[in-house]
Amino acid sequence: MKHTDFPHKQGLYDPQFEKDACGMGFVAHIKGKPSHEIVSSALTMLANMEHRGGQGSEPNSGDGAGIMLQIPHSFFLAEAAKLGFELPEAGHYGAGMLFLSHDPDVRAAHEGQLASIIAEEGQTLLGFRDVPTHDDMLGKSAKAAKPYVRQVFIGRGEGIKDDLSFERKLYVIRRRAELAIRYSGKPEATASTYRVCPAVRLYTRAC
Repeated sequence: MKHTDFPHKQGLYDPQFEKDACGMGFVAHIKGKPSHEIVSSALTMLANMEHRGGQGSEPNSGDGAGIMLQIPHSFFLAEAAKLGFELPEAGHYGAGMLFLSHDPDVRAAHEGQLASIIAEEGQTLLGFRDVPTHDDMLGKSAKAAKPYVRQVFIGRGEGIKDDLSFERKLYVIRRRAELAIRYSGKPEATASTYRVCPAVRLYTRAC
């Protein structure tokens, strides 16, 4: 996995003036009822906003786009069962997306650091899951930067009394893990090889 960051300050260029210009849209049922129609409409909206996305010289490499949606608890239950671990009831665990190195040793080291931090924060590591990905449509540069995508499942500790406290604890775990791995001095232990990003609307968020 390769990550390209802003250039350092030089001459008249200063990266602090770089700004995102993302296009965003929202499709939802006013009463929160999930449906396939919402997903289909969101994909149509995404296609109509192609002009807001950055592209390189390759037509199939860009700065990324996608939709965020609720992943059913029942889906997670079934996937966890296939992998040999159990999930508690909805609301008592968190799920997070991990963008990791393709090197198995580096990946194992980073996951080990994350596991230690989860335990130190009084929460329970339930398991990991490889996320299926399809890169047939990716351009050469996009494939070179593609991470190894995993999900982590974290059980709610006994001392956590409410959802907000659990959300806060998951945020602490995420930030501690990012900083610990970035400054560990181990090979590839940089922000470019370890990322935690939203899944089920979370940066490691309760499900």
